[in-house]
Amino acid sequence: MANRNRNTEPTMLEKIERMDRRIVFLAIAITIILPLIWPLGLPIQVSPQVEDFHDAIESIPDSSVVLFPNDYDPASKAELYPMTEAILHHFFSEDRGLKIIGLGLFPAGPPLLQRAFEEVAEEQYGAEYGVDYVNLGYKEGREIVMASMGESIPKTFPTDFFGTPIDSLPIMEGIKNYRDIAILVNVSAGYPGTKEWVQQVVSVFDVLMVSGTTGVSAPEYYPYYNSGQLAGMLEGLKGAAEYEELIGKQGIATSGMDAQSLGHLVIILFILLGNILYILNRRNKNRNRGGRF
Repeated sequence: MANRNRNTEPTMLEKIERMDRRIVFLAIAITIILPLIWPLGLPIQVSPQVEDFHDAIESIPDSSVVLFPNDYDPASKAELYPMTEAILHHFFSEDRGLKIIGLGLFPAGPPLLQRAFEEVAEEQYGAEYGVDYVNLGYKEGREIVMASMGESIPKTFPTDFFGTPIDSLPIMEGIKNYRDIAILVNVSAGYPGTKEWVQQVVSVFDVLMVSGTTGVSAPEYYPYYNSGQLAGMLEGLKGAAEYEELIGKQGIATSGMDAQSLGHLVIILFILLGNILYILNRRNKNRNRGGRF
């Protein structure tokens, strides 16, 4: 009986191989959460398209008007909200007097944009609503809205996000249509978004444009970047982290990339461990049966 118990006793390799999967989940969760609390500052290499995005904004004259449509909703917030914040840091940190006109063609976009305006523009740089920036809110109509703004922005958006007539806001004084816009900076999660702004505005009104998109959408927009219709691109959370690196303002995108990188590393290590254990166990079983590995 004692001999049979020794034979059925699992080996150390078998115990590790049968490890409770909740330990794996816990290890990955800890690996992801800790860098979000204490960022590691892992090295970040800035891509050419991100440098072009930055340079395009730097190329416009001081006191220019920037159109800043944020076309996304909470489903893409993890990737694109850090991008919105990083871009706002660039707009306001150099005290260039840029005038930012925000809007959204996703119904849930303008509230997210307003939150970013308040957290970054107002709290960190003392920007004033209606003077330094405005949120025009949401308008249904997609491409029709984009084309209509080419005729008249005040007629397309007669009131702002709060219902205030925009002709009463100092920032909108003298703003009629795209001829008064120095650059279009779009943050996009899909339709309507970057592709439609290029087709309806860049191609028709010859407006300088850059785009920040989700990682899954980016491949669709590279032809526009390679053709010069987009002057620069930010791609997902990685692009936002690169932009933070470029402007010297590390934030939630940088810590998010730390967490993502460590999470991927732990997953790879568990995959390697599982394969090594499988090979060792298979070799031991063959050896016990007198066979060859």
